[in-house]
Amino acid sequence: MLSVIGCGNPNRQDDGVGVYIAQALLAWLAVHPHPGVEVYDAGTAGMDVMFQARGSDALIVVDANLSESEPGSLFVVPGEMLANLPEPGYNLHDFRWDHALYAGKKIYQSDFPDDITVYLIEAASVDLGVGLSSVVQAAADKAINQIQQRIKAYG
Repeated sequence: MLSVIGCGNPNRQDDGVGVYIAQALLAWLAVHPHPGVEVYDAGTAGMDVMFQARGSDALIVVDANLSESEPGSLFVVPGEMLANLPEPGYNLHDFRWDHALYAGKKIYQSDFPDDITVYLIEAASVDLGVGLSSVVQAAADKAINQIQQRIKAYG
């Protein structure tokens, strides 16, 4: 199974890009079903990433990024580059998707996917508000297209 998990807070402008992408992919899959592909809107619940990824062959995580890069920049990063983190505190309030990659592999071992890709889109603003900035919207649409191509090639 290929799992796609969108993360973020849609009430903080561009931070909602992962949720936007998950919702767009769910709508697309309703019209173009692909057996063996699941899409989840994890919102801000990092622990959900760990639970939803369990048993998947491949995992795609999508989220906003804050690295002082150009807003709208799209980064596609192998999961192993982000999962090798120090032991997290496992506090549910601070448990993010990057903790989930690390903890999921440690807890579920061979039942957690090795094939992990993370799509990060540089945010222009994560202030309170609804809606994506135009540069993040454009990057999100590009990411959606790339993930759709991966879904079509899956299985």
